[in-house]
Amino acid sequence: MPRLIFITGASSGIGQALAWRYYQAGFALALVARRSDEIQTWAAARALDASRYRIYCADVGVIDSIVSAAQQCLQEQGVPDIVIANAGVSIGIDTAVRDDLDVLARTFTINNVGLAATFHAFVEPMSRRGSGALVGIASVAGIRGLPGHGAYCASKAGVISYCESLRGELRHVGVKVVTICPGYIDTPLTQKNRYSMPFLMQADVFADKAYSVIDAGATYRVIPWQMGWVAKGLRLLPNALFDRVLSGRPRKRRITGD
Repeated sequence: MPRLIFITGASSGIGQALAWRYYQAGFALALVARRSDEIQTWAAARALDASRYRIYCADVGVIDSIVSAAQQCLQEQGVPDIVIANAGVSIGIDTAVRDDLDVLARTFTINNVGLAATFHAFVEPMSRRGSGALVGIASVAGIRGLPGHGAYCASKAGVISYCESLRGELRHVGVKVVTICPGYIDTPLTQKNRYSMPFLMQADVFADKAYSVIDAGATYRVIPWQMGWVAKGLRLLPNALFDRVLSGRPRKRRITGD
């Protein structure tokens, strides 16, 4: 019986790359996305064995939707060995613009509440079994706030802290909680960025490194490692110097495209 992995945001980018990496490693897949037809097209193109994957259509921004998908997975495929909460959004905001407050709320709903809702249904069965890994995909952007990125940076900082809290809660029952902070990964999410992206990494390379991190039982890792040092350096900068370094840097595009 192959091991099972449950991945949200599996229709493109990091999620899709992770799905392929784990499939190559012999895992059965539980793939979740709003655009489930795109997963099916991808699975057909890759000639995936139909007995080794299931597709669940769900919106992580709607609690009952993602909880229902998780429960369906439990019924149809059993308790996963690994759950990766990967689905997320990244949109710039301007706090002075009223509509951007709705963008902020939607970002938190997807990136934070959606992540917790993804884990929700699996906590008890994994705890009873005494094994499993819950993996939260955070971001280097969660380590320090960047101008124009308030919604994304705050949400990913929340992912880091939430996963740290959950790790302590589940440590005694044998369930691991892993936080992975990607740097710049070449995906549809980053291809619209209008600023330089140092150490840009291809999604398949990221997936291979993430696989190794999770398999090794690490609790926290920045990928690529170079971005970890960059983030640590920025964290140590005094506020005045940090603000000066970031002054004039292009901001994340808002939902209007500005």
